[in-house]
Amino acid sequence: MRCSIEWLNTYLTKPVDATAAAEHLTAAGFSCESSERLESGDTVLEVETTSNRGDCLSHIGLAREIAAATGASVVMPPSTSPSGADPCERAVRVSNSDTARCPRYTARIIRGVRVGESPAWLQERLRAIGQTPRNTVVDCTNFLLFEWGQPTHVFDLSKLRGNAIEVRAARAGEQFLPLGEGARPIKLAGGELVIADAERPVALAGVKGGAETAVTEATVDLLIESAAFDAVAVRRSSRSTRLASDSSQRFERGIHPADVDAAAERLVHLILSTAGGTRLAGSVAAGAPLPTPKRIPLRITELRAVTGVDIAAEDAVRVLAALGLQPERRADTIECTVPPQRLDLTREIDLIEEVIRVIGLDRIPVDECVQIRPTRRQPQVQAIRAAKDCLAGIGFLETVTPTLIAERAAAPFFGGGESALRIADERAVAEPVLRPSILPSLLQVARTNRDRGQPSVRLFEIACAFWLGAERHEERRVLSLLLCGSEEPQQLLRELRGAVDAVVRTITGVHGSDVAPATGELAGWSLPAFAPAGAISIPGKSIGCIGLLSASVAAAAGLDGAVAAAEIDWNALACAFPPTPQVGALVNSPSIARDLSVVVEDAVPWAAIERVIRATDLPHLESLSFVGTWRGKKLGKGRKSTTLRLTFRDATRTLRKEEVDPHIARLLDALRTEVGGEVIA
Repeated sequence: MRCSIEWLNTYLTKPVDATAAAEHLTAAGFSCESSERLESGDTVLEVETTSNRGDCLSHIGLAREIAAATGASVVMPPSTSPSGADPCERAVRVSNSDTARCPRYTARIIRGVRVGESPAWLQERLRAIGQTPRNTVVDCTNFLLFEWGQPTHVFDLSKLRGNAIEVRAARAGEQFLPLGEGARPIKLAGGELVIADAERPVALAGVKGGAETAVTEATVDLLIESAAFDAVAVRRSSRSTRLASDSSQRFERGIHPADVDAAAERLVHLILSTAGGTRLAGSVAAGAPLPTPKRIPLRITELRAVTGVDIAAEDAVRVLAALGLQPERRADTIECTVPPQRLDLTREIDLIEEVIRVIGLDRIPVDECVQIRPTRRQPQVQAIRAAKDCLAGIGFLETVTPTLIAERAAAPFFGGGESALRIADERAVAEPVLRPSILPSLLQVARTNRDRGQPSVRLFEIACAFWLGAERHEERRVLSLLLCGSEEPQQLLRELRGAVDAVVRTITGVHGSDVAPATGELAGWSLPAFAPAGAISIPGKSIGCIGLLSASVAAAAGLDGAVAAAEIDWNALACAFPPTPQVGALVNSPSIARDLSVVVEDAVPWAAIERVIRATDLPHLESLSFVGTWRGKKLGKGRKSTTLRLTFRDATRTLRKEEVDPHIARLLDALRTEVGGEVIA
């Protein structure tokens, strides 16, 4: 905000120069970015204000801050004006059908004005802050905006159809022509808050007035609007129509309904003193009842505890009074009444900040040494780090990819009853969908690597996936893994299965996971992108899916080889972290290992063979591991040889071959009976 020092001093009982004003404002939290000396002798400061202090986008607001710092008083400008006998209600009707977005709307009437060139003092004030004088009425509204901080608007009363003002939501397709040179009509989408006469919108509430009811030199009768509009509603209208103004900037920071009438009276006074005319008696208002002034207690003990400064109660009362908070001392508590313009003050800590801000933040003691005690990392954070370390250790690279993807990339990853969750943002036209899976993003990374001469990649990412369910949007954090390269599909799957088992073992302590064939829907997982697909489970729950991506999905991503992928519900997996440590004595006896090759039908999975071995309950069996699978002409079509390794050990002595052989024979019989296996030793 540009602040004229001469203008600012008209509201202070103790004038300040530009240097002092800059120092006081900077100390109060409003840094002065530049200072400009004008030919008139005035100095203009460029003051940076915070987003929660819309009251300081005005000369009176900045004057209040300087007065609090210097002990001066703020002199409010005159706002009383005589009125005629005719009541305002006879000239205009005002209705407000949206009190939530417009809690107060007021209208005042002045007849017989003479619109012409503004007085020299008014033009000088506006030029000092970079504004261009227009005419008496427009200049008065601009002057009030930068003096008071309250946006207002003035209509030519004769151009309002039906002598009516209605605050309402715009209807879809309505046309609105805003003020401004070269402005073009805007087609409203519907729902924007507008000010309308009996037939059409004549202003976009809080943003822009309309050209069709603008004040010109031929204007004789005025309708003065002063209102409070919801900050969010003004922001939405401004963005949707791509219109912005000094008024919308202030409304977006908040205007209290109780400030509306005082600002309107000041504007009436300015117009009558510069353009003449006769004001009609009273005003017409529509809206909700004015809110009760907020009262906040401030405990002296809390003030001292938070700031670390021994602030006297009298000093706190003086500062709060200078800020217009009407403090009342009651024992160890100061009761404050928040003025309407201070929308940022809502609780005790805000009052503490106000006191120390004015007294001086430099008074807060700073310890050279600060005692801290590091807290233990949360299990959720430790689990993620453990998984990342595990995957990085076996050759995987972590990716961090955007959440938004193209609709075509997302399509294969939806299941039945699921649909895309889109965002309404013009900047995301090409990629408007929140990804239902992390795999489309990993496919894009794989393609980029392939195009740069790196066809083999091992990728993973822990992130959230989103989709629209039957009733509401769904969100799930997943661990996604992807492998692609020149290897055979089965080799890719074996490597991926090993990576999944490694992560499961790291997070849960379980030796490995179970994978079973799956089609269609799998416990909340959509599998149309996989061919084939498997269900990953650990004891007691299903946690995800694994498989080869279908050729069509890989081709759509620009990849021509096999692609193996897996997705795991991270929360379902990580809830078992940290794993329970398993401690045992070191064994000092040797083991006996037996490798068996079991010839079975192709349809028999490894899990079925493993179940038979576990169910046989072999004594001294220490471990069982998968070695590999072989297919060939000697075995016949539709058959495979699965090689496995059995390890036997007795922790107290050395096992003998003769003790193991009978149990192996019993296992061979079980495999023949249960899975139709022909065993080759």
